[in-house]
Amino acid sequence: MSGDLDFYMREPQLNFDKGSISMSLVQEAVLSAHHQGHNIQEILHSAGIPAELMQSNKARVSISQYAQLWIELANRMNDEFFGMDHHALRRGSYQFISKAVIQSETVEKALKDILKFFNLVLDDFQSELILEQHVARIIIHDKKQPKRMFSYATYLMLIHTLMCWLASQRIPLNSIQLKCEKPLTDEDYRIRFCSNIAYSTQQNVVEFDRDYLNIKIKQDKKSWYEFISQTPHNLLVRFKNPHALSTQVRKYLLQAPPAEWIELNVLAQQLNMSEATVRRRLNSEGCNYQQLKNDIRRDTAIELLTKTDKPLHEISDELNFHDPSAFHRAFKKWTGLSPGAYRQSKE
Repeated sequence: MSGDLDFYMREPQLNFDKGSISMSLVQEAVLSAHHQGHNIQEILHSAGIPAELMQSNKARVSISQYAQLWIELANRMNDEFFGMDHHALRRGSYQFISKAVIQSETVEKALKDILKFFNLVLDDFQSELILEQHVARIIIHDKKQPKRMFSYATYLMLIHTLMCWLASQRIPLNSIQLKCEKPLTDEDYRIRFCSNIAYSTQQNVVEFDRDYLNIKIKQDKKSWYEFISQTPHNLLVRFKNPHALSTQVRKYLLQAPPAEWIELNVLAQQLNMSEATVRRRLNSEGCNYQQLKNDIRRDTAIELLTKTDKPLHEISDELNFHDPSAFHRAFKKWTGLSPGAYRQSKE
């Protein structure tokens, strides 16, 4: 392997950012590898993901587990794009383009080169940048039938994360239109990109404000090395959609331990909103306050079970359960496995 760093060849050494990934995305990620005859159980084991979770649609995995799965699949398949294009995105491809575009003057010039690169490397995706007075659009042309939502999302994640990093800020996406049908759940996609996603449209279009393309690039070789050493973790969490109210509420809750979480009416006052408005907006994003609290407890439990040897009773106390049996019941409801079985199955 050439270059300063072999991309996808090591697990990123990061402080864990509490969060989790739907098991449906794990199933999507391994689909092409399965069709190519790879040993999925062995790959999941190497990524620290219990194979038993594949049978539970309710299950979640930690961000770090999913990032490691991406690394394992890229290594086994020699493809950083999960085998979803007729031409593999060979290992080192993202390293190459991310380093090349730091020489660009503006985000616009870099984005044009990024799209040109992917157009050269991939067969099934061809994209163009359309500029209007105030709006920029990435039009994604795909061959034959529409792709899976997971394919479009992964493709866009590779491009959008690089744009944001080059700009040293998140570039908000105004809307996404996709030709594919809506997946059974798209919560993870809305959290990652934007809440305005339309399906079964005539073409694939990603829209954002044109002004962001004028941002001057100030990244250098040192900052690039830091960025690429933390990828693919960067792709999953660094530039999430911050405008969703659920994201803001989650961030607020993460500032205190579960025992100190405030009631919804108090939170609404902190947000300068009425309680009814908070309920309505969260509902429009497909969640509610109690669900967000449960999600954080679930994600923290997954983190502690996979990253530490803490006894179950200590984890139960940390998550503010009355007793370990209540934690046991809740965790099994969340993931389909008991905490003990989850920890044992990953070993």
